[in-house]
Amino acid sequence: MEKPGRLHPITVATRDIAAIFGRMGFGVAYGPELEEEGKVFNGLNIPPDHPARSMQDTFWIKDAPGKLMRTHATSVSFRELERLAREGGTELRRIMPGKVFRNEATDATHEAQFYQIDGFAVGPKGTITLAHLKGTLERFYREYLGPDAKVRFRPSFFGFTEPSVEVDVWFQPAGKEGKWLEVAGAGMFHPNVIRNAGLDPEKIAGFAFGGGLERLIMVKHGIPDVRLFHSGDTRFVYGFDEKKI
Repeated sequence: MEKPGRLHPITVATRDIAAIFGRMGFGVAYGPELEEEGKVFNGLNIPPDHPARSMQDTFWIKDAPGKLMRTHATSVSFRELERLAREGGTELRRIMPGKVFRNEATDATHEAQFYQIDGFAVGPKGTITLAHLKGTLERFYREYLGPDAKVRFRPSFFGFTEPSVEVDVWFQPAGKEGKWLEVAGAGMFHPNVIRNAGLDPEKIAGFAFGGGLERLIMVKHGIPDVRLFHSGDTRFVYGFDEKKI
């Protein structure tokens, strides 16, 4: 007897995460995977000489100048900020789930294609702070991973946020030594990003975050290798039903 079909764990996680952020007032937005250079780099304060633009890091499209496979879902954030500017709005909260692409070697925690959950919240300057970012992410991780989830924030650098932080959660796969696993980058939108989107950074400010979806599922279920998600092995999908990975 054949087993009935099941949703892939990435689909299930995306819906669960959207529900959590939905309870905090975030809507969901989507954008193209084949993206314009301006949405991925220029608008997000990543200059032409940045190493992320090299062919070793980015999948550029042959015979299509300025086109690439998006390296992060923050490109959708920029599109949403541009839309907010066109509509004359001052407040917006969105998460952007979707596939992204990086030209890198694969290992247990890295893939050349993977899913991200990016998000942002903007409003009149002074109404959204780094403290709101910290509170939002702590609530999310503890609701998704469990009330005992260990979360830490470390100073970092990203072109599109200032100040910037990296977010780690404690990862304890069965039978292996626990470690801190980086799951997201975040920070306050750089004024140049707000300005490039057509908004006034003297009046509008907010936070942004983004991280790998598969890594979150790995932490939640104790999965040791990210490559299992894209293996095409149906035993992996049914393992979630049986509570055995």
